[in-house]
Amino acid sequence: MQPRRRLTTAHKVSLVASLVFLLAGMWVSGKSTAVPTPATFKLDPQSLISDNSPSGQNQASSDSDGTTKGPLAVDYAIRKGDTLSEIFEEKGIPATLLQHILEADSEYLSLETLMPGKVLTFRYDDQHNLTELDLQLDPARKVSFVRQDDDSFVHQQVESKTHWESQILTGEIRGSFYASGMKAGLSEAQVASLSHLLKNKLNFRRDLRAGDAFAVMVGHEITQEDQATGHTRIEAVSLSRGKHVYNAFLYDDGNYYDENGESILPAFLRWPTARHFRVSSPFNPKRLHPVTGRRAPHNGVDLATPSGTPVRSTGDGVVTRIGNHPYAGKYIDIDHNGSFETRYLHLSKIMVKRGERVKRGEKIALSGNTGRTTGPHLHFEFHVKGRPVNPLTADIPTAASVPRKDLASFKSQVHQQLALMRAATDPASLVATGPDQGSDTATN
Repeated sequence: MQPRRRLTTAHKVSLVASLVFLLAGMWVSGKSTAVPTPATFKLDPQSLISDNSPSGQNQASSDSDGTTKGPLAVDYAIRKGDTLSEIFEEKGIPATLLQHILEADSEYLSLETLMPGKVLTFRYDDQHNLTELDLQLDPARKVSFVRQDDDSFVHQQVESKTHWESQILTGEIRGSFYASGMKAGLSEAQVASLSHLLKNKLNFRRDLRAGDAFAVMVGHEITQEDQATGHTRIEAVSLSRGKHVYNAFLYDDGNYYDENGESILPAFLRWPTARHFRVSSPFNPKRLHPVTGRRAPHNGVDLATPSGTPVRSTGDGVVTRIGNHPYAGKYIDIDHNGSFETRYLHLSKIMVKRGERVKRGEKIALSGNTGRTTGPHLHFEFHVKGRPVNPLTADIPTAASVPRKDLASFKSQVHQQLALMRAATDPASLVATGPDQGSDTATN
């Protein structure tokens, strides 16, 4: 067995020197990926921005030295449980800007309900200052909040042209109407709407029999790029029960009538209160802001109601949204068969729940002074096909039948729709109906 060799001092010096020369050669040659060559570098600002969007669209151009140049757009896919304040905090955007955006949204409430899967787009300038916030509501509609020189924001809405395509669904009663309707391809909401439409004609639990037939014409809103927006409407229904046939048809005014032009639902009340209170601020889509001088629409009427005044629904409908907005205060949204919507703001007490069906004249809340107000009042809005109108003067269904001057046109529509439903053999058949809806315009 040979004795173990020990490293002398000379050996140690020689080994260290060899290592130094070897590393120096690698540094100079630059052929090794383990040891990078010294260089000056800049961080890409995009890498500092969190982005959870599926596509990761961080759009900005860069100079050859890596410096970001030009505007930057960052998408954020909304997740369940997200709030605007949390999203803005994550993005490092000052809370004051969020308050300005919410103020611009107080007449629209577009940002009040964040739907998972929808996408927010944050747009920045080259100094990484937020200049615009976009929300794609559906394939045909987008809302934008554009920053102004004084750091306030202006609301804009862009709508693309759409048309309606009609699908005829047919079925027979086998068990409950709910189960039969679902089997025919109707949604839960559509089955509920049909039950409500014909509730004054028959009792769905007691009167229907196995074998009773029904046909429903469902309209689907489609963009020019053949994309469905997700909006549907019931255009006509015909239900046969023995020798009796029950019909309902959607007319141009947004109301439903039978084949003779008689309304099948109670007409709307004009006022949301039992008394007619003074209008303290009228409907004005072109109102100018008293400070900024910019257009700041007033999409409803303000009624000078004392706090605690009973507020009633002006028509039959379903409560789609309740909330408490920093500027609009406590509010209620009610959908009336898809064509109409009413909104009640600055309430002191809400007396209904989301999803609850309400009747015309039913007490739904007490007026108040919540949100940003100058005093107690009720702000009342009426929307027709998604657009606000003057609730006190607009041509809304307050009558019990189709006007005589429109009766011939209505009966022509009824004849066509009945023929299509009677001839329907393929539940998936599609027939284009109705004029184009919307336009490629921006409104604010």
